[in-house]
Amino acid sequence: MSHPTPPTTPTPGAAEPLPCDELVLAAIERAALHRARDTPAVPTWSILAHLSVARRSTAARHVHVRLDVLHAAGWVEPSRRHGVSCWELTPVGGRHLARARRRGDVPALPESPQHRAWRNARRTAAQEIERFTEALRACMTETAEALDADEMPTSDALFELADRLHRTCRRLGSAAYCLNEWREPDDGRADVEEHLDLAASGLSPAEQALRRAHRSGRRNIRLWDLNRRLDRDDAC
Repeated sequence: MSHPTPPTTPTPGAAEPLPCDELVLAAIERAALHRARDTPAVPTWSILAHLSVARRSTAARHVHVRLDVLHAAGWVEPSRRHGVSCWELTPVGGRHLARARRRGDVPALPESPQHRAWRNARRTAAQEIERFTEALRACMTETAEALDADEMPTSDALFELADRLHRTCRRLGSAAYCLNEWREPDDGRADVEEHLDLAASGLSPAEQALRRAHRSGRRNIRLWDLNRRLDRDDAC
């Protein structure tokens, strides 16, 4: 099998380094491992994410060119999944990558997307957890004051308080999980929540299902911003 043609030499002083072929192969390999799907084929955007390459950049265009070259060499195989272009290592490409690693010719990949997600969530939780705690405390105080008032709150007022209590409790619970319970991912495997601890917890199937529902979305820190906007709307 012929070796791919050499890539174009980067222009001196270029703003971004261009990934070598072996690094592209390593990114495909890790992307397939971290997706934990029933197919080793991974979309191009995932390869770029594992290379820490912006989708619309010189480096991204370089990767697209090299993927076609690597395909011509028999090292990767293209496919389409739900209309999305995907790539996977061929056995020949896998063997080449293994030999290159033994020679020390494969540069280290950038931080993986799953590790970056863990690190960002942990850092953000550390910054926000005190504010989230105070928000929940204030909501609980408002609820207690409403219940202690001379007149019973209207049903609408109680429903609004219930929604706010739910949001603030879930947001604080999510932050507590990201800061104290989410273990640092191992790049040797996909960081997927499997809830294996529930199977050995002694809980009934119904209780396990409820616990899984409670845990849903606890890693999604983007929901924190949504909750913050809803809190501002409630205050208006």
